[in-house]
Amino acid sequence: MTLKGKETAAAWFFLLPGFIGFCIFVFGAVVISLGLSFLEWDMLTQPKFVGLQNYLRLITQDKTFHLVLKNTVIFVLGTVPARLFLGLIFALALVRNIPARAFFRAAIFLPVIIPTVAAAMVFRWIFNADFGLLNEFLYNVGISNLPRWLSQPKWALMAIIILSVWKDVGFSTVLFMAGLQGIPSSLYEAAWLDGANRWKSFVHITLPLLSPTTFFVIVINVISSFQIFDQAYVLTGGGPGNATNTIVYYIYNNAFQWFRMGYASAVAWLLFAIIFIATFIQFRYQKKWVYYE
Repeated sequence: MTLKGKETAAAWFFLLPGFIGFCIFVFGAVVISLGLSFLEWDMLTQPKFVGLQNYLRLITQDKTFHLVLKNTVIFVLGTVPARLFLGLIFALALVRNIPARAFFRAAIFLPVIIPTVAAAMVFRWIFNADFGLLNEFLYNVGISNLPRWLSQPKWALMAIIILSVWKDVGFSTVLFMAGLQGIPSSLYEAAWLDGANRWKSFVHITLPLLSPTTFFVIVINVISSFQIFDQAYVLTGGGPGNATNTIVYYIYNNAFQWFRMGYASAVAWLLFAIIFIATFIQFRYQKKWVYYE
């Protein structure tokens, strides 16, 4: 065997365990879940083939699914723009040579590495309607009609959005900082020599050259937001009155609370279709505003 052949064999040898694990625990599970979506099975009795009945019931009859889909879409529309806007603002500030820049960078990114369960437990105290820090602050600034964050349907989803933005905005900030540092400073110098102010430089140089990073941040945040689960599970338990129940939470309940594995698999594949369509639309229209040169 030649040296190149030995190197190829060694590479496959090291890749093989991970590849086998992927085939069994990822690809295999995906294929099995697709098959389960056409069955009615409670893990105790014999599976029953029902064809497309699970999907038809989801789309036409299941009002709870329609509600959790609405909640999930509201969550996506609430978190993605906030992460995008705040991440860009923080990145623009932190790429500059400001005092205590290292401290602020660490402070913004720290929530990303905090376990979500721990963060949600802390925020349960912050959102407490009677002695929570947030309502205490609102009361001190003159607001008397204080919201009951976790017990009122109109505020519970907002509480989860606030937690999620705080938790993940640091990731968007890091991505934007990397994109900003890749923009040549000579472009700004040339613009300033031509009389452009900071706002014009931002609009005509920063935003266009940052558009590939912006596109990536949007895609990643949309995909992750559609999969929201742990914040709702720990903070509100899907309540009150399904106000914070999401698609992934609904999958969990169907599979591991109500033991409707076939129905849960159908919900999962419908979620996959929604994420795929949303991502496809973003890739389809990104040529109109993303500049790679």
